[in-house]
Amino acid sequence: MFPVWPGSRAGALSMHERPLTGSERFRFGRLCQIIELVTLASLAAFAGLCLVLSVTPGPDTFLVLRIALNRPSAGIAAAAGSAAGAIMWAALVGVGLAAILEQSAELFRWVKIAGGLYLLYLGVSSFIKSRKAAKAAKATAAGGGAENTPLPYSRLSALGAGALSTLLNPKVGLFYLAVVPQFIPHGGDTMGTSLILGVVVAVIAFAYLSMIAVVAFKAMRWLKRPKVSTAVERVSSGVIAGLGVGVVASGATS
Repeated sequence: MFPVWPGSRAGALSMHERPLTGSERFRFGRLCQIIELVTLASLAAFAGLCLVLSVTPGPDTFLVLRIALNRPSAGIAAAAGSAAGAIMWAALVGVGLAAILEQSAELFRWVKIAGGLYLLYLGVSSFIKSRKAAKAAKATAAGGGAENTPLPYSRLSALGAGALSTLLNPKVGLFYLAVVPQFIPHGGDTMGTSLILGVVVAVIAFAYLSMIAVVAFKAMRWLKRPKVSTAVERVSSGVIAGLGVGVVASGATS
């Protein structure tokens, strides 16, 4: 009996004809069911909607832009955190916690307030850091020393900030509560379909936000001018804080 090499045609046929185990058949069957229920057309429509929403400026956009000014890799980490937050929201939809949140108006109101307070914190803290950085730059220039620009976000802290910004963003929550369930077939695998849709959101969001970080890096020389960088940081901080105030006010009056 001759040996069958894995790279040969006979080896390929032998490996292909190997019977699947019970767990492999189960996973493959579930995946086929999800793919059959979620058509390519519906996925394309969902991806198009996600793309339109992603390019609309929001807290994540300004957060990534501001972080990338000082460290582009941290901006990409913030984009990854935002993508991770999107998948977490998808998991919440899959296990039914999002439905509980939808039915409890009081709980959702407090989630909105918490998200607004977090955005307000990000905006105010970023504004304070920009003021300190501007004063330090002026003092350094007056003393004739080299400029020492602080790096307020490490990659890990940027990752966490991006994830929290998405998880506590009430508009993202409304999207998952109102839009995502419309693309889940009735009687289908809710968890599997939700995760697939969440991955679509995460990939699009990560690609767009990473592009924002790279563009900020490419424009670094211009943006690093003291007056320009201070203006960009203060405007982005003000927008984030303003969004936070609006969300808190909306949650308090709802």
